Amino acid sequence: MHWYALKVYYNRTAPLAAALAAQGVEHFAPTDVISSLLFIRCDEQFITTFAADHWQQVWLYRRTDDRSPAPIPDREMEIFRFVVTAGRQGLELLGDDRPEYHEGDRVVVTGGPFRGAEGHIRRIRRDRRLVVAIRGVVAVATTYIHPSLLKKADE
Repeated sequence: MHWYALKVYYNRTAPLAAALAAQGVEHFAPTDVISSLLFIRCDEQFITTFAADHWQQVWLYRRTDDRSPAPIPDREMEIFRFVVTAGRQGLELLGDDRPEYHEGDRVVVTGGPFRGAEGHIRRIRRDRRLVVAIRGVVAVATTYIHPSLLKKADE
């Protein structure tokens, strides 16, 4: 069981999420921040079949080397979910995860509403902000985080 990401077209996230809930499949739709993403926790066979059955509504994120569905590590998904739900106000969607978002130190937030979140520090519009990314899918930036609430993470 892994998390997988789907890009959803035509504002169809809610009906797809409802169908998954009816089947008892764990999913996460960060519609307040990113209305076109849907994450599903399942096996590779289920996600492949689901994407094929809904090919007009979704696009499955795949690995670039062998084109198989790209699994998302549980820890990465856990941090992303935490940040997206804890800081709905002030989050900024940076779009697709790109290498420049990984410049700077990897840090852990030690206090405040994002306590426990991990990511990279980036200056965006003169503010030091935590960038949390799901590799190859999406990156979001939090509001300003004071340096006293940051600790360098062990890599």
